[in-house]
Amino acid sequence: MSTTIITDHPAWRSRTEGYRVRLVEHDGSPWLATLNRARGHLLLQPVGAGAAEPPALSYTSAITLPPATEQTCSLLDSLVRLGTVVRLTTPSLWDALVAAILRQTVSASIARRKHTAFCSAYGQHFTTPAGELALTPSPERVLALSVEGFEAVGTKFNAWALRSAAEAYLDRGEKWAGLHGERLIAELASVPGIGPWTAAATAADATGDFSVYPHSDLAVRTWAGRAAPGLALPSAESEFAALWREWAPAPAQLHALTLFTLAYGSDLPEVDQAAHPQTSGRAPAVG
Repeated sequence: MSTTIITDHPAWRSRTEGYRVRLVEHDGSPWLATLNRARGHLLLQPVGAGAAEPPALSYTSAITLPPATEQTCSLLDSLVRLGTVVRLTTPSLWDALVAAILRQTVSASIARRKHTAFCSAYGQHFTTPAGELALTPSPERVLALSVEGFEAVGTKFNAWALRSAAEAYLDRGEKWAGLHGERLIAELASVPGIGPWTAAATAADATGDFSVYPHSDLAVRTWAGRAAPGLALPSAESEFAALWREWAPAPAQLHALTLFTLAYGSDLPEVDQAAHPQTSGRAPAVG
């Protein structure tokens, strides 16, 4: 059975051909993830001393996909070929929250560029076997940034949401760490600047549970249509989400269907995706 390693998170960086790397913080220590696409191999290495257990990898088998129907057989035929989907669950809720905010209203490729610039400019740097890499800037560092600091790395649009999230995380982050699913989404969505899409994307990234991912997301709709070109899919977001849940009524099925669809897209050559929706309302001027 084949294995597919999904690299949907904007922190993944391309290195030499066929290799991608990502630096994550886990239990206070940096870890380097190195993906060899040709071999389908993902290596986790601690950076420096003091690291204990590695961050978690989630494994989702194709057998957990919902049963095929006459309507969904073409989609599931494409998805089942991925075999088992492996994903590096983002160990830090703060990292997941920053990534989701930077993904608001922009394509996946632009989100990666913004994420790289933001972390490189303001995050803590480490020398790794893959070169120098940086972690996500801390909440304290984000709060200390000026308007010009955000603007210099192309994140002025996100400044209000990032500052709001940093303040809330410092105040309630420990409480959030013990929450999952809809409770976590509700807590996150109550923060100004973090709407339902951002909250749900954060929760899925940090917990590894894609049954809570925003299923009407344009990425899901785009890759579902690409995997099954002849499948008639609703254009309205609410209708698509309802149909998606109808196809996968059990949480495990919904998780697998969503994750596999996103993995199908991440395994294709890079294509500029349309923007993710901004669901948190208009951001005020930053000052």
